[in-house]
Amino acid sequence: MKKILFRWFDSDVGYSFRTSPVAMVAAFIAAVCVFCAAFADFVAPHKPFDLTTLELSHARLEPSMKAHPLADPKLPARTYLLGTDDQGRDILSTLMYGARVSLVVGAVSVLLSVIIGVSLGLLAGFRGGWIDGFLMRLCDVMLSFPPILVALLIAGVGRAMFPNAHDTVAFGVLILAITLTGWVQYARTVRGSTMVERNKEYVQAARVTGVAPLRIMVRHVLPNVLGPVLVLGTIQVATAIITEATLSFLGVGVPPTQPSLGTLIRVGNDYLFSGEWWITVWPGVMLILIALSVNLLGDWLRDALNPRLR
Repeated sequence: MKKILFRWFDSDVGYSFRTSPVAMVAAFIAAVCVFCAAFADFVAPHKPFDLTTLELSHARLEPSMKAHPLADPKLPARTYLLGTDDQGRDILSTLMYGARVSLVVGAVSVLLSVIIGVSLGLLAGFRGGWIDGFLMRLCDVMLSFPPILVALLIAGVGRAMFPNAHDTVAFGVLILAITLTGWVQYARTVRGSTMVERNKEYVQAARVTGVAPLRIMVRHVLPNVLGPVLVLGTIQVATAIITEATLSFLGVGVPPTQPSLGTLIRVGNDYLFSGEWWITVWPGVMLILIALSVNLLGDWLRDALNPRLR
C-alpha cells in the first residue's frame, strides 16, 4: 500500500496535486467531511437521534460555548457549539449524521449511474447501427426533461406506492430516482470516446487476431475512455448530493427518521424568520462545503488528466 501511495505521489497526477494549493485544501475539506460522516458515532459530541438523550428544554438554543445544565443534576452539563434545533438536538452532531446520509446516497447513485451509462455508451459507440440510434434517442428523451423534475416524479411515485415501506425501500427509491437522471451524461461521453477508439490500430489488430467483441470492449477500449468518466463522476457526486438535498427539502427524499442535510435545511426553514437562523444556516454551509470541495477536486482532476496542460 505504501509503495502504491509513493508511486502515485511521484506520478504526473501526484505532482499536479502537490503543486495545487486549491486541490489540497479541497481534498482536506472533503476528507474531514467524509471522516466525520463515516465515524459520526465516535466523533459526534452527542447522539442526536437517540430519544433517550434528548433534552426538550434545550430546544432552539443559540450557538454558544456555555454549558447548559440538564434536568437531572447528576448528569454533566452540555455544550452546543452550533446551537440546537426545535427538538433539542445538537446541530453539530446532526450535521455529521446528516452528511453521512447525503454522502451515501450521492456516492451510490453516482456509482450506479457510471455502471449503467458506461455500459450503454460503450455498447452504442462500439456496435453503432440501430443500437446506437435507439440509445441516443433515449438519451435525447431523458435530456428533454429537467433532471430534478424526473427525480421528483420518481421519488414521489415511489413514496406514494410504498407509503409504509421500510427506510431501506425509501432509500432505494431515492437512489433510483437520482440514478435514472444521471446516467445519460456518462453514456454520451463514453459513446463519443468509443467511436474514436474503435477505429484505432490496436482495436483493428485485436479484431484481426480473432478477439471477441465483448473482450475488445472491456479489455482494450474501456481503459482508454475512463479518463473523462472519472472527471465527470467526481463532479456528479456533488450534483447528486445537491439533488438529494433538494428532494429531501421538498419532502420526498429520505425518511424523517434518517434526516439528511436537505431535511435539516427544511426543518430549520420554519424557524428562519423567527430568529433561529442557525438551524438552517449550518446545514446549508455544510452542504456548500461538501459540494464546493468535490467540484474543485473535479476541476483539478480534469486539468491533471488533460495532456495538453502538462
